[in-house]
Amino acid sequence: MIKLKTLLDTCSHRSKFLQPTLTLHYRTLNSLTTHQTLDSTIAYISFISSNPLFSLLGSCRSLPSLKELHSLLILDGHSSQLNLQTKLISLYGSLGDIESARQVFDQMPDPDMFSYKVMIRWYYISDLHFETIGFYKCLRKCLNEHDNVVFSIVVKACTELRDVNEGRKVHCDIVKAGSADGFVLTSLVDMYAKCGDVECSRRVFENIVDRDVVSWTSMIVAYVQNGCAEEALVLFNRMRSGLIEGNQHTLGSVVSACSKLRSLHQGKWVHGYAIKNGVDFNSHFVSSLVDMYMKCGAVLDAQSAFDESSNIDLVSWTAMIVGYSQNGYPNQAIGLFTNKYLHILPNSVAIASVISACAQLGHSQLGRAIHCHEVKLGLEDGNVINALVDMYAKCQMIKDARYLFDSLTNKDLITWNSVINGYAQIGCIYEVTRLFHQMRLEGFRPDEITLVTLLSCFASFGDLQIGSSLHAYCIKESLTCDNVYINTSLVHFYAKCGELTTARRVFDFMGEKNVISWNVLINAYGMQGDCNGTFDVFNDMVKESVHPTDATFTAILSACSHTGNLEAWKFFDLMCKDFDFTPKMNHYACLVDLLARSGRLEEAFSLVKNMRVQPDVSVFGSFLHGCSMHSRFDLGQKAVKWMFDQHPIDVSYYVLVSNLYALDGRWSQVSQIRELMKLKDLSKLPGCTVQLHKASSGMNCTTPVKFFQTGSFHH
Repeated sequence: MIKLKTLLDTCSHRSKFLQPTLTLHYRTLNSLTTHQTLDSTIAYISFISSNPLFSLLGSCRSLPSLKELHSLLILDGHSSQLNLQTKLISLYGSLGDIESARQVFDQMPDPDMFSYKVMIRWYYISDLHFETIGFYKCLRKCLNEHDNVVFSIVVKACTELRDVNEGRKVHCDIVKAGSADGFVLTSLVDMYAKCGDVECSRRVFENIVDRDVVSWTSMIVAYVQNGCAEEALVLFNRMRSGLIEGNQHTLGSVVSACSKLRSLHQGKWVHGYAIKNGVDFNSHFVSSLVDMYMKCGAVLDAQSAFDESSNIDLVSWTAMIVGYSQNGYPNQAIGLFTNKYLHILPNSVAIASVISACAQLGHSQLGRAIHCHEVKLGLEDGNVINALVDMYAKCQMIKDARYLFDSLTNKDLITWNSVINGYAQIGCIYEVTRLFHQMRLEGFRPDEITLVTLLSCFASFGDLQIGSSLHAYCIKESLTCDNVYINTSLVHFYAKCGELTTARRVFDFMGEKNVISWNVLINAYGMQGDCNGTFDVFNDMVKESVHPTDATFTAILSACSHTGNLEAWKFFDLMCKDFDFTPKMNHYACLVDLLARSGRLEEAFSLVKNMRVQPDVSVFGSFLHGCSMHSRFDLGQKAVKWMFDQHPIDVSYYVLVSNLYALDGRWSQVSQIRELMKLKDLSKLPGCTVQLHKASSGMNCTTPVKFFQTGSFHH
């Protein structure tokens, strides 16, 4: 090495022009000296210092100039020099001409390990993974040497191809070589994990002697990717006990594990740990935090993590939009999309989530506008098309949904479910049935979503015959075995068809029951006016240690309301005191309706005025209907005055009273209400028009979208 340094110093004094070239080829020189080929190194330095053409290689920035210089080197008679050929391979590879690089390699009479390494590296960088593995096999046949960099590259190629068999062969070569470093072993951990063999990943990981943060992180990621979230958290704790602190990549994976486990407490701890240790909040970490909080239902925490991030990019932005949409915050999803759209170009995931938000709102105009932009951006993948079919179906634009469905060549089960659900929502039972049969003919096996949609549709029409046939199909295909969602839908279906005995039989044979199953059965007895049956089911539910929900008490109170059973008060007190529920609007509405139907209007009015929440239109509607039923117009007028004092500018209350007067034929009072609305400048809820700018060719819709109320002149 002293001799080499002397040569370098001598060359640098001889020519300032050559100093950048020597620096440029430092890696080549270092490789030669590492492999104890000092004579070759000296010959290489002598060659590059005496040949100006070689010095120009470092200046080649285009393929034509490189080929021209290569021709000159051939004419000069130096093209067969080993190190020159290796340099040419590297330059051709860097300029994307792998074919020429291979031609240069094939002309080498006796390529060394470094030449093979350069060729393998450029095959891998060019995403030619099959060629990478094939070239490695040639290396093994021609040279009896090994190199950890080559091992690492070939293992990564196997990873990209998800070819665990070739990966195992390379692993055997690594074991035989006996000098694998942590970098190579970490590559093996990643390869086995991505091929789904997490146990092999673990065994390789345990054999790494000097584990660094990269090794630990790779194994944590391996566990998370293979559904072993708990093991990932245990390994993270092992890592910390070994006094190795995680980086943003480690913590991002740990947060992903918390997300899979829906472990909000643990996720918050990791978030705090990152802040305390000054970890850089990169895009991956922020996106993982947003995803974890959203999946745990902590929308405000997700929003805080997102807002506090200084580096908002496509990944974190998309994660936030997806979270809003999936957690029932469609307005926020659309708002975030439109606010950031000018700065970030969306991907198909963001587009699909915003379309889903439009579907939740029934906002067909905005959905169509986003559809146009999606076409313009060329983002029509399967998820987007499925979201569009679902959006148009939920907006009852079934012709548009069907057009997209029919034009799709590669339909999947989600597409079929979306269009079937669309027809079910508009009551086209014949088309629902026809599509179900067509889906099966085309080789698709219905899942629980398909069957729940069908059963709900048949229940709405009370079609016992076709629903029973579907039940028989489920039994034949073993689809009801321990599937709580299908069985619960069957209970609901038979109850809606008046077959309470059959509904109870299905319920009793269910292997797994959840609180929704119990609620459906309670509601089934309530629909049949059997309050005692409702009470019995509730008592059985409590005995089975199933904790009731507020929907449970809504079903019981509703049953009492429709039958005039004053036991409702007992269950209302039970809900508040024993189960610590805060009464909601629907609970109060049931009680007010019960009292109003029973003629106990003063008690009902007192309850309305003393509710813990502000009474809405449904509560007042129940009370005023009772006043009309029992001809208590005096109390009704008093309630109307009180209601208008509470909601002086809410048009829905005025419309409610006007409609009730109209039903009673009291047209003078209807006129008075309408005059009062005019005096207060109130009108019914306005419609809207949509103004679209930057229209794309052939489609009458794009964004941005502006909304104008009917009657507005500020267009």
